[in-house]
Amino acid sequence: MPKRILIFSTAYFPLVGGAEIAIKEITDRINDIQFDMITLRFDGDLPEFEKVGNINVHRIGFTKKNPAMADLVKFPLAFNKLFFPFTACFKACRLHRRNKYSAIWAMMAAYAGFAAMFFKAGHKRVPYLLTLQEGDPLEYIKRKVRFVGPLFKRIFTTADFIQVISNYLAGLAREMGYQGGLEVIPNAVDIGHFTREYAADDLAALKRKFGGSADDKYLITASRLVLKNAVDDVIKALEYLPAGVKFLILGAGPDEDDLKSLVKNLKLESRIFFLGQIGHKDLPKYLKISDIFIRPSLSEGLGNSFLEAMAAGLPVIATPVGGIVDFLRDPSAGSGQATGLFCKVRDPKSIAEKVKVYLENKELTEIIKINAKSMVEKNYNWNLIAEKMKNIFNKLIK
Repeated sequence: MPKRILIFSTAYFPLVGGAEIAIKEITDRINDIQFDMITLRFDGDLPEFEKVGNINVHRIGFTKKNPAMADLVKFPLAFNKLFFPFTACFKACRLHRRNKYSAIWAMMAAYAGFAAMFFKAGHKRVPYLLTLQEGDPLEYIKRKVRFVGPLFKRIFTTADFIQVISNYLAGLAREMGYQGGLEVIPNAVDIGHFTREYAADDLAALKRKFGGSADDKYLITASRLVLKNAVDDVIKALEYLPAGVKFLILGAGPDEDDLKSLVKNLKLESRIFFLGQIGHKDLPKYLKISDIFIRPSLSEGLGNSFLEAMAAGLPVIATPVGGIVDFLRDPSAGSGQATGLFCKVRDPKSIAEKVKVYLENKELTEIIKINAKSMVEKNYNWNLIAEKMKNIFNKLIK
């Protein structure tokens, strides 16, 4: 019988984040294993079943025609994740009777993890792999699951193997009581996509949309507009920077209105641009017209956006939290080749100081850009990551 793995994931293409991109990049590179997936549908225009890349995707749950981001937290779509552990487990049991899965794979511990754990309870001989990509602080995760704490821990303790994308998340797995096999395998970057070149006229035309002069400098971030990504701290930092420094904000989220109000109150409307959700396809072009990538996160599972910016040749500013410390080396630390600059958490003045370092020290900036790009190309390419994941799959299936 062919090897076949069932994936549990609450979202998948066309709704994508780092976790969904990781699933697709990995499975597209593994041709001797068949992959099925159970995920949420949300959009009524999406088919209940289709093949996406190398995965047979089964979609379940409540739907709405062409839902906006705000609809995901309203009735009935808001109930999708709550019901997912049960409806996905039921669907998995039906599929397993037909397909006899060699293993199951849960993407992240929350709702997908609960679905996998419930399935495992009734199918103890089917190996269970859990991947952790969570970006929230450990304290927040514990507080969120406090009413189902013992059950939440079973997501970890019933797994046969856990793969994490950072040493920070390895600590989460152990703290939840998991004692089995564990491996740190980070997400990667589509190197070719983020190193692509664009015609100078195309880049100039895009930059003209933001007005200003040729000497203007652009900070850029790409993230969900939520508290943990601290976009508000970058906005406040512009008060300490020259008027020619501007800020491009790529992404959407529940904090968008509050952030726009902050910009208005600080009278920074001419320097800050909310560009909304920019597709993965077009992201490199916005990175190419920018000078510094920044996200002063309060927590990060890994921080793929930093790696993508490094691949595109941008110097980055980050906070020393979560998985970021796995790949970012600040020159002030004196350990290893410098790959970026650290700013302090919740400190707009510190952010401004680091921006000035890049703008004023061209030699250091070039060294950091070269080191960071080389590190990403060497250690964070999808061919390498897919091979490591394939080894885990084969061990589990044996």
